[in-house]
Amino acid sequence: MPEYIEGGAQVLDLATAVKDGILGGPTTLLPFSSHKDSANGKPPATNQPDLKRIMEELEASGDELEDIPSVFICPISLEPMVDPVTLCTGQTYEWTHIQRWLAMGRRTCPTTMQELWDDVVTPNTTLSCLIQTWFSQRYVRFKKRAEDVDGRASDLVSALRSRQIKGQARVHALKEIKKIIGLHPSVKRSVATSGGTTFLASLLGPFTSHAVGSEVVALLVQLHLDQESRSILMQPGKISLITDMLNEGTVETKVSCAGLIQTLMEDDSGFRSEIVSSPSLLVGVLRLIKDKRHLNGVFSGLTLLKTICTKRHETKGLLVGLGVVPNLVDLVSANSNFLSQPNLLEHTLQILHEISSTLDGRVAIKECKNAVRNLVWVIMSVSEACTRCSMNVLWAVCEMAPECAGSAVEAGLAAKLLLVIQSGCCPEVKQRSAELLKLCSLNYTTTLFISKCKLTRTIQ
Repeated sequence: MPEYIEGGAQVLDLATAVKDGILGGPTTLLPFSSHKDSANGKPPATNQPDLKRIMEELEASGDELEDIPSVFICPISLEPMVDPVTLCTGQTYEWTHIQRWLAMGRRTCPTTMQELWDDVVTPNTTLSCLIQTWFSQRYVRFKKRAEDVDGRASDLVSALRSRQIKGQARVHALKEIKKIIGLHPSVKRSVATSGGTTFLASLLGPFTSHAVGSEVVALLVQLHLDQESRSILMQPGKISLITDMLNEGTVETKVSCAGLIQTLMEDDSGFRSEIVSSPSLLVGVLRLIKDKRHLNGVFSGLTLLKTICTKRHETKGLLVGLGVVPNLVDLVSANSNFLSQPNLLEHTLQILHEISSTLDGRVAIKECKNAVRNLVWVIMSVSEACTRCSMNVLWAVCEMAPECAGSAVEAGLAAKLLLVIQSGCCPEVKQRSAELLKLCSLNYTTTLFISKCKLTRTIQ
């Protein structure tokens, strides 16, 4: 078989191969009903396990395979073939898929829909060799790149540890490590096993510049933090730097800081509650949420705030005092720019639900302009989870302040609740809807309340 040279490496020029006819030349004929491998019913092949493993490793590594030659793709599965076989029509398929097609009693070619005048399938050994060669060469190059990037990342970490790299060069080295990890996620393991995570955590401190600190935090959020690294990051000087960057860094740095604190909070045993009780840290999170120009920042801030409220109940009063309620209510407005992001709105309403579990929180929601109206609007407008949270918040507020129930009914709550009861929502949500409907009806006569329910519109 001729070899074709491309870019200094031995590869196969498939266009030329097809032109030269080397994709033909079957050597063995296998009738569909007989002459199969008695062990597994497949055409004989010795390289199947290795080829499958290579394909799986390349896919798992994130290696880009968009340039797979189209002749390698099975027309049925649209995936690379391992055991290519050819029908009498000249069309080639993966053995297992065409076997399934024929086993269903079909006697047509899946691509051309021609009737099969012969039930013989022919192993395309030449194409099989081409596929094996192409993926093997790709795998060798992938392994070489992996070894190169592992070595490069390890060298950079070692140079940073030995303080051979200082000043602005340190920032560039950290950026390069981050870039390598972004392109080759497998490098994370080598950085962690070489003690790189602990070393990076030790770089943070009260005298660390924000330029270095932001790169370190951006790296740490991508790495697995062991117990030693977590303990180092819990030190007051390091938490102080992370909090400062959360308030003053770029949006990307703020998102990284929020993500790192989120990761640290996952370990309840070693996390100190006073960390998230810091007004400075909470202010930084609220600033991230208020900056609606960056969706990733809003989502990161809400995710961290939800975790704080859920795990550290003592912070709810501080958050109310810092004005969290108006910011959250603004996000669930009918005019919000985030209505296409159900997860974001669910986080927002879950936080409001947590806030409403305190008296100060219920008072703040009651006194917040448009809070009741916005919460009513959310019901049956976004998702079932949003509906559930919104009704729970309204229940807490209306039970404390009956006048809010009247405002909610005027905003269309009764009609919304009837829709919930008639909908396919889960029984728990329907039960809460019925309870809230009963609570709202206490302020009205039966006739007046029925008119407020707008039954005609609801039925329509």
